Amino acid sequence: MLFTAACQKNLNTEKSTNLEDWLAKNSSSREALEELPFATKQLTAKEAEEATALLLKDHQTMFLSTFTSEWENRLLTQNDLQMPFYYQTFGDEPADGRSLFISLHGGGGTTPETNDQQFENQKHLYDEAMKNSEGVYLAPRAPTNTWDLWHQEHIDDFLDRIIQLAVIKLNVNPNKVYILGYSAGGDGVYQLAPRMADRWAAASMMAGHPNDASPLSLRNTPFSLHMGALDDAYDRNAVAKQWGVTLDSLQSQDPEGYVHHVELHSGRGHWMQLEDSVALSWMQKFTRNPIPEKVVWKQDNRKHQRFYWLGMPDNSSVTETAVIVSYNKQANEVNILQNPQDTLHVFMNDQMLNLDKPITLKYQGQTIYQGTPERNMLQIYKSIKAKGDQNLAFPVALTILNNSEVKNSNL
Repeated sequence: MLFTAACQKNLNTEKSTNLEDWLAKNSSSREALEELPFATKQLTAKEAEEATALLLKDHQTMFLSTFTSEWENRLLTQNDLQMPFYYQTFGDEPADGRSLFISLHGGGGTTPETNDQQFENQKHLYDEAMKNSEGVYLAPRAPTNTWDLWHQEHIDDFLDRIIQLAVIKLNVNPNKVYILGYSAGGDGVYQLAPRMADRWAAASMMAGHPNDASPLSLRNTPFSLHMGALDDAYDRNAVAKQWGVTLDSLQSQDPEGYVHHVELHSGRGHWMQLEDSVALSWMQKFTRNPIPEKVVWKQDNRKHQRFYWLGMPDNSSVTETAVIVSYNKQANEVNILQNPQDTLHVFMNDQMLNLDKPITLKYQGQTIYQGTPERNMLQIYKSIKAKGDQNLAFPVALTILNNSEVKNSNL
């Protein structure tokens, strides 16, 4: 057995010799896991699965101890920022867990009172659509009153917290999380859908403007756009149509990716008379694949260190060019098709590849690594700490330097 009973005597002061010892300690008394020999010991697939379950449970327990009061008060806080939120549950809970719809209100660079009114409106905007569905409909109130209120850097952290809390508190399935938004909320969806694409099962933009957003990272996230055909302020209608053309082109080049639906509603201006509500049922047809066989990752101004099964340090994140990497389970190989980064991490688990056999890693078809990397507990811990998502837990990491040098990593 990998995990033995923890010694109770002087538990918080004695050095942990296994995972159960470490987990049994008060969090303030725990050693840094990377300093403990058992954390980097090679694991079997079964041991990795056991460690994942224990570490996830511990992460969720500590997450709740930190944020339960925020959930109960419907008010998230981060430094001097606050995000109130409202939610309502519809329908019967499916066997595989509930869906979560995160719905972003309009408004933007206006008075707090106007944005408060938009928040109130968003709470029940799609009640009729939800009555024929199931899921948790959650509307947050943006922490600021700026034109870019839904795509400032702090939004990603707030939404990440909402998702994790909803998974724990409401049994939301992390593979059935959707984002939508109207007007300024649509602006946010244009930005947040690609930069947090590994969180979404699908996304829908209503009556917004993309500004500098890129659709490249939406390769595995079905995306719908709804726009009034007469909504010409800031060229919103023309830009939405152009995004449709761009997505058509991306899908023609990559037929297994970039699922999308673009609809310009005839005779409608900025208010589409709820014709856009069909987006909710459209999105719900899709579930997230957390380990897609091909990932396209273009960093935004708000950089992320992990995206699906890829990672990179903040200080080496190039934003102009996308990273494109694929894996082939049958061939047991990973192919880096395009990578402008000096440092790239490739995370692996047993659902992706056979980790008991040699893995081949290629850069543009040329082999740069072949070997059997070792699963370890520390890598599982780091991935769960980063995302709080059992579907994004990885016992193996390889680090690629300058597309030529490969080393095992515990990042």
